[in-house]
Amino acid sequence: MCGICGIVHTHGEPVDAAALERMAKRIAHRGPDAQGIWTGGPAGLGHRRLSIIDLSACGNQPMFNHDKSLALVFNGEIYNFQSIRERLQAKGRGFVSNTDSEVILHLYEEKGIDCLEDLRGMFSFAIWDARRRRLFAARDRIGKKPFKYFYDGKRFIFASELKAILTHPGVPRRVDDLAIHHYINYGYCPPPYTGFDGIHKLPAAHYLLLENGELSIKRYWRLTYAEKEERSEDEWRDAILDTLRESVRLRMISDVPLGVFLSGGLDSSAIVALAAQESSTPLKTFSIGFKVDKYNELPQARLVSEMYQTEHHEFVVEPGNLIEIFQTLVNLYEEPYCDSSALPTYYLAQMARKFVTVALNGDGGDENFAGYERYAIFQRLRDKTRLMRSTGLGSLSRLVPAGMLPATFGRKIQAGQALLQSNPLPFYFMLIGFFDYGRFAPMYSDAFRARVGGVDPLAWLQQVFDATGSGSDDLERALFADFHSYLPEDLMAKVDIATMAHAMEGRSPLLDHRFMELTARIPIDLKLRGGEKKYIFKKAICDLIPEKLLTLPKMGFGIPIHEWFLGELSGWAKDYLLGERFASRGYFRREAIERLWNEHEQKRDRGYYLWSLLMLEEWHRQYID
Repeated sequence: MCGICGIVHTHGEPVDAAALERMAKRIAHRGPDAQGIWTGGPAGLGHRRLSIIDLSACGNQPMFNHDKSLALVFNGEIYNFQSIRERLQAKGRGFVSNTDSEVILHLYEEKGIDCLEDLRGMFSFAIWDARRRRLFAARDRIGKKPFKYFYDGKRFIFASELKAILTHPGVPRRVDDLAIHHYINYGYCPPPYTGFDGIHKLPAAHYLLLENGELSIKRYWRLTYAEKEERSEDEWRDAILDTLRESVRLRMISDVPLGVFLSGGLDSSAIVALAAQESSTPLKTFSIGFKVDKYNELPQARLVSEMYQTEHHEFVVEPGNLIEIFQTLVNLYEEPYCDSSALPTYYLAQMARKFVTVALNGDGGDENFAGYERYAIFQRLRDKTRLMRSTGLGSLSRLVPAGMLPATFGRKIQAGQALLQSNPLPFYFMLIGFFDYGRFAPMYSDAFRARVGGVDPLAWLQQVFDATGSGSDDLERALFADFHSYLPEDLMAKVDIATMAHAMEGRSPLLDHRFMELTARIPIDLKLRGGEKKYIFKKAICDLIPEKLLTLPKMGFGIPIHEWFLGELSGWAKDYLLGERFASRGYFRREAIERLWNEHEQKRDRGYYLWSLLMLEEWHRQYID
């Protein structure tokens, strides 16, 4: 885990080392253990190191091959680096360190761009190939590690965080209206958007080449659901446990203290169970809670901790914590981003860092095994629609009870009419989209609508949905869409920023790509069966975790923002959103925001909408104003 940055001048002028120094300093929180700066004519690389594997100076970066024709900066962990190293050594290649970073260099020398096929882990890296005068950069399959860049045809400037890019005097600070338009509808900026005009992010599972002034970006991996395997439930249970156990074991390789984030849900509880079985000493676990019961999973987490006799630590988040950390969060996340669970995640990482440098987590279980409630809703309405098509019925409301959709989604049943035209995406967008475009578009100001109104925010997700491949079940298309949208752009960004803010590494065993490829071969009716979510996963882990957890409803990792905005934080939030400064941005009609606030005060729960607007306003104050 580290921070990387670099500059390439395509017209040949030398790179200024001082510019790299400024960039590296801006992301020092990602790597407090060492800094490295290198320039070589038209290219320069910078690195901030968080030492995890091989703590000696041999692991410092930038790292070079034997003749220094290749220079590497790398952020992440390659979990199978030892087996790759042994294979390369058998072919006569010599190593000067025990790091996974050096493995990437030798593998690139042997296989070129195809080295990506062999890497099992999380990463973003850049290699300057002096012989070819080429920059090769890549991001891991799931998007756990970030890679952002600016390119104006003369200068290619990249970094783990765009705040480092903004230190360069040649990079303008201009708002990208389309990025804001997408943020308002998704709660994050989908790639390549970042909120800034001209600054982009490399999508997950993609690599880029910059050669002879030409920038090309290509995908190198895609999850597929096309190849199903027929196994008994017992066989699937064994395969899931064996593969997940291996994934956990690989992620426990560390030369620094290690623990586990324990939410109290199925996924993190399973990781704690397997990690405890692999550990020779009591495992350290960390949990976050709230005083509002419906958001608090501390009692469940304690059950798991007691079962495995872990060294357990807890922290309770209260409203006062929000104001205290609000500006810090916006600065850290640097793009418009409004997942409110960033708050407890930040505090969780802060607490854990006092005891460990590496923490495993349970991210990915819901996407692998259909664990979100929206999947069950989607499946039920899809099945109802199929019945309607076969019977010729034309109104969804005849078959769907009025109370079927949870109030938290705030959706109308009529949206399911899209399914009647064999197009499930519009309805699924209403389940996954942070906002309801039909609600927010009329709130736009005339000027903002004129600038972005011709762009359908659904188009990006439609491309993701369509990439699933022919023959896929509609529910699998939804899982695929989450793997390639919500997971990398929301969840992975949240965990990376929160952990790296405290110079800490987060690892996700359930998002090992080999494990994901296994779960993609599981028939969909074993994941969601008769309305029971994670059916086969529960079968696999039922002997590992307290029985009570198998029947509890999923709580998620949200915060009681609705209650807080009606209570202690009401005045603070109202001043932000109804003040002249926010109105001057020109995105929304003022009366529309006032109406939204009034609806919330009438206890119609507009808390998350208001939170998103607060984050947008503070982002402007810190990064644009």
